[in-house]
Amino acid sequence: MREFVVLGTASQVPTRTRNHNGYVLHWDGEGLLFDPGEGTQRQMIQAGVSASQITRICITHVHGDHCFGLPGVLSRMALDRVEHPIHLHYPASGEDMIRALVAVASPGIDLRLHPHGGAGPIAAGVEVRPLLHRIETYGYRVVEPEGRSLLPERLAAAGISGSDISLLQRDGSLGGVRLEDVSVPRPAQSFAFVMDTAPCDGAEELAEGVDLLVAESTFSDDDDLAAQYRHLTAGQAGALAATAEAGMLILTHFSSRYPDVGLLAEQAGARSGAAAVMAANDLDRVPFPKRQRWL
Repeated sequence: MREFVVLGTASQVPTRTRNHNGYVLHWDGEGLLFDPGEGTQRQMIQAGVSASQITRICITHVHGDHCFGLPGVLSRMALDRVEHPIHLHYPASGEDMIRALVAVASPGIDLRLHPHGGAGPIAAGVEVRPLLHRIETYGYRVVEPEGRSLLPERLAAAGISGSDISLLQRDGSLGGVRLEDVSVPRPAQSFAFVMDTAPCDGAEELAEGVDLLVAESTFSDDDDLAAQYRHLTAGQAGALAATAEAGMLILTHFSSRYPDVGLLAEQAGARSGAAAVMAANDLDRVPFPKRQRWL
């Protein structure tokens, strides 16, 4: 299953209807929790996400609205006796903050710390790029391995069926028939998470060609605070999706000055090109966009 679950959508100040940040990406057998702000443990309950579903926690930077929920989440994992390892990824410059947050959580889980200090892969299928914020910040990109889609009509013509199909996929050939003869390239699905940044090369690299782009949209296009505090405006988020040729853009991380984020969605949509635009609400569940059949 691949699904994006929104736990919270507020930026610095939560509101009556928007919790601090928190997002879960269900990606096959993995559960990636991004930027757990205050109240994330409760929002997980509201969203029906169990602590045992989380395998990785990915923190973009150590401003409080992106990490102050970490002790509660870790404590819940200990309470629920989560047995599998939990991998915690974060910028290396935030080491002291992360260790302080971990120190106040309940012990008893297999927590593995993975600080990163530059662009590149940090786990199988997961990579980071530096963003442009007031402190060291990284965005995340998740990509599945490239593969191939089998074509039933070609399999039938080659006389391959049943368990022989698995043998062909494993070995790459069977009885003179190559896997390439009965399949086509399968586009790799991808996801990008871009928080708290001014426009920058790192954001563009993360977003390039992704099926689903989650991007901050803290301010409207006419607000000078975006440049002052190094955040994206709604229009800049839309332009990022268009330049990257992303399939879908989810806006989040809204300033409390916008009780109605419809304006932000309109501004993003005006510049998003072919990308579909959605302004997230707390507890939204977004199925991953369907894969194209072949290139």
